[in-house]
Amino acid sequence: MRKFNHIYIEEGAHNYPLTAKLLNKNTNATKIEIKNYKHIFNRPNQNFQEQKESMKLILAVKKENYYYAGSKVVNNYGYEKFYYNTMILNCVYNCEYCYLQGMFNSGNIVIFVNIEDFFRETEKLLADIPIYLCISYETDLLAFEDLVPYTSLWIEFARTHSNLLLEIRTKSNQYKMIRNLQPTQNVILAWTISPDEIIKKYESKTPTLDRRLNDIQTALIDGWKVRICFDPILHVKNWKQIYKEFIDKTFSMIQAEKIWDISIGTFRINADYLKKMKKMRTNSDILYYPFLREGSLSVYPEKKSGEILEFMIDKVADYVSREKLFPN
Repeated sequence: MRKFNHIYIEEGAHNYPLTAKLLNKNTNATKIEIKNYKHIFNRPNQNFQEQKESMKLILAVKKENYYYAGSKVVNNYGYEKFYYNTMILNCVYNCEYCYLQGMFNSGNIVIFVNIEDFFRETEKLLADIPIYLCISYETDLLAFEDLVPYTSLWIEFARTHSNLLLEIRTKSNQYKMIRNLQPTQNVILAWTISPDEIIKKYESKTPTLDRRLNDIQTALIDGWKVRICFDPILHVKNWKQIYKEFIDKTFSMIQAEKIWDISIGTFRINADYLKKMKKMRTNSDILYYPFLREGSLSVYPEKKSGEILEFMIDKVADYVSREKLFPN
């Protein structure tokens, strides 16, 4: 994680130990006091892509909405109570298809420094029923681990709350940052992986496929539950050949029998987010595909999405039991 040259600090954020640690890691940064992070982050007429080239850090205190109901766009894996939280807003990466650029006005990073409040509110949820909680939904939490150790802290929290199933999703190769921790059976490390051709063209600043697969294999050897996410599958030229070679490579480098489960999904996105993204990326071939509108979503036509899912499931099933596959 590189240094930040500007740090905005919300009123009240100084009262938390994490703020002091982050400021000590960025001693040369210009510090700017603000009343409310939303005045900076939600300001209209910002240029998301320009800001991604020189991201600023915003330290804030979360005061409400410590968790949200999980989106119907992703799998709940059979859990009635499926939630996600947002301790960090925005990602270090800049994938061309990422919905965050349509969701947020700003490309800057918000870190909520009051993690104890997130833990307290999660414990209230757990008093009623077991829950499935995704903590890396609007960011890539593990990619931030050398800056703020939220992944480690949540793993230790989950270790003492057996009725919590925690998913930590990432595209990073930062497993080394948590490798000192003992695996716990109610934590799933979930890696999103893509073909090399897709990474190079559409997943700006993300690690290579080899680096992600090496992390996955190491985590499997160490005894973690690992989920593989083939999601989103993009309809690009020669997609069948690209994804076939990708699947073969994936299972030549990792132990398929150790995988906990696999998510497979075609590209789908909130239609309003897509409209905003197309204005920013006018030369994007994947965003200007002739999608269909289904409710609030833009999706591939049913025939095309069905063809993609069937192809992917058949190929992955050569290596992994179909009972472990979750199409989306």
